[in-house]
Amino acid sequence: MRYGALIALLLVPAVAADAQSAPDAALDRTAQGDVAVTIYSDGTALVQDTRQIALPGGVSRQEFKDVSSQIRPETVRLSAAGTTIIEQNYDYDLLSPRALMEKAVGQTITLVRTNPGTGAETRVPAKVLASNDGVVLQVGDHIEVLRDDGLPVRVLFASLPPNLRARPTLSVTLHTKSGGPRPVTLSYLTNGMSWSADYVALFDEAKQAIDVQGWVTLRNNGNTPFVDADTVLVAGNPGGRSNGGRGIAPGTRAGTETASRGRLGDYYLYPIEHRTTIAANQQKQVSFLSVGGVPAHRGYEFRNGWLETLDDPQSAATVISFSSSAKGGLGDALPAGTVRIYLRDAKGQPQFIGENAISHTPMGSTLAIKTGDAFDVKVKPVVTERTRLGSDHWRTVMTYTLTNARPDAVTVDVVQSGLDWGFEDTRITQESLGHERRSSNEAVWHVPVPANGAATLNVTYETRY
Repeated sequence: MRYGALIALLLVPAVAADAQSAPDAALDRTAQGDVAVTIYSDGTALVQDTRQIALPGGVSRQEFKDVSSQIRPETVRLSAAGTTIIEQNYDYDLLSPRALMEKAVGQTITLVRTNPGTGAETRVPAKVLASNDGVVLQVGDHIEVLRDDGLPVRVLFASLPPNLRARPTLSVTLHTKSGGPRPVTLSYLTNGMSWSADYVALFDEAKQAIDVQGWVTLRNNGNTPFVDADTVLVAGNPGGRSNGGRGIAPGTRAGTETASRGRLGDYYLYPIEHRTTIAANQQKQVSFLSVGGVPAHRGYEFRNGWLETLDDPQSAATVISFSSSAKGGLGDALPAGTVRIYLRDAKGQPQFIGENAISHTPMGSTLAIKTGDAFDVKVKPVVTERTRLGSDHWRTVMTYTLTNARPDAVTVDVVQSGLDWGFEDTRITQESLGHERRSSNEAVWHVPVPANGAATLNVTYETRY
């Protein structure tokens, strides 16, 4: 058993009765007032706690219990009429079995041992010599180490050390011009709180429509609960923080519509509709989006690198596409998260078919969620000709062979990338089907492939360095 677990077993609360009844022991109540919590997705939160306090005139010391256990003291801001801060201290030395024993070094405690056979108790005074990786005691004329030997042992302390707190406490020295009751707002940043978005989407292929449910998952990894908090989530990363490397789903196009929800600078706000209690070490989910019957369709996409030839056909990606626009779409800006797609089987039961991550997505975007690789739709790209036309001039002929083993016709978006790799000029001089140039690096052909059939796309490229 580890040292921390051993201490937890040995140290039974046995301090004097007056210490047990101290205010800090009333853990079932919170000293917080009207709490508002703004949570960012990067593990940072802004807490604004307004408490009604009767402040005396002049200099006084006020204690704010139940602040976050991961408070960043340098970010504290206190606002109260006619009041200024002189000094602040964050007391993070919390009451625990380990801390209680560490504070007892050099003091005399009482060991209570129980005879397993008779139940008789013996009490022995002992001086605490050290409390590091274990507890070293002087008992009478010998040195003893508390061991995890299975014998019932308790430790009695005469009182609680004055500098141990049962709850995280911020003590502030204030100067108040005139005494009296007033609201005092304590604001600070804290670590240990975050949120993320997840989307559950049910695709109905017969209706070519999709139902989307959006959930936010709140996480409080700290030891302080926030009771009945007015909670707002911010879809953004202040200070240039990374969003964790989320990628945008392949083929997604950013929209240009402004969502109707609140904003904070360049960030969108997602308030929780009702006040909620964010308990310590808790994860909870709250719905923020529920839209049904959004037009959607399933398609296929194949991406090929420059001069890439495959010996064997490769599966095209299955893509579910829909819009976040106000008309004919989800009608909202979407915070970064994971979209999980379900499809009804022949019995009408929803079955999971794939997922993909999206970044923060503006309203009006077209989302293309890759759900996996198609079993029956294959593409084989081959470089059939590579001819040098001059010192810096090349001609490349590509043939893309597409096959479809499905009982229905499909359209495959064949994307050729790498068109600006190392070249100053890349042109498509011949093609068996018209293309769409998405960028200097990519061109796409929407290739129809008949049911249980095949199709061929031929393209000639000319490149100059």
